Amino acid sequence: MNSSARYLPFVVAMALVVVASNILVQFPVRGQFGSLALADLLTWGAFTYPAAFLVTDLANRRYGPQMARRVVFIGFMTAVTCSIIVPPLLFRYGLIEYGTAADRLARIAAASGAAFLFGQLLDVTVFNWLRRKSWWRAPVFGSLVGSVIDTIIFFSLAFAPAFFFVGPSDDFALEMAPLFGVLQHEAARWQSWALGDLSVKLIIAVVALIPYRLVVARWSQPATVTA
Repeated sequence: MNSSARYLPFVVAMALVVVASNILVQFPVRGQFGSLALADLLTWGAFTYPAAFLVTDLANRRYGPQMARRVVFIGFMTAVTCSIIVPPLLFRYGLIEYGTAADRLARIAAASGAAFLFGQLLDVTVFNWLRRKSWWRAPVFGSLVGSVIDTIIFFSLAFAPAFFFVGPSDDFALEMAPLFGVLQHEAARWQSWALGDLSVKLIIAVVALIPYRLVVARWSQPATVTA
């Protein structure tokens, strides 16, 4: 089997995850948890995006870091493209209630692409440091570290005032509000979004051990490719 055919399933899976996440991130989670309005913290994209780490880890486990990095770069290009194209299409067809200016879209695309690239490549690196340890350490710690970096980079580049030179800011995101929507301490609203997003990623990183273990168990003789 040639190289392209071998990693095609991982490329397709990564593209589907990124496209789905870029669509679902436009839709907040409707619901109430006590006094907390979930829409102030989460979008549905927070639940699909962590699957990108699962795809990367499986590609790494099956074919090694070189192949995993190829999958990551495909995902990076998809992330940037979707961040620019998907929101205007959703607005045009009435699926979301607001449109985003082109310069604001450019900032979000830069944040999305940078976060994806650094987070996923760090996942590949950590995974390979730990791959000879117990079976669960590599995927768990790779995903956890990658998730933290991904969240920091995306929400900082997309919303933090310090990165105004990347593009215009979102005034609503910069407003002060109770942290997590319920605590007495106030912070910029985008910081609560970041904490909510990271919390979901960390939980899913642990839950993803189940499908990871099931898939790897089916590979009785996984291929080995060195970087």
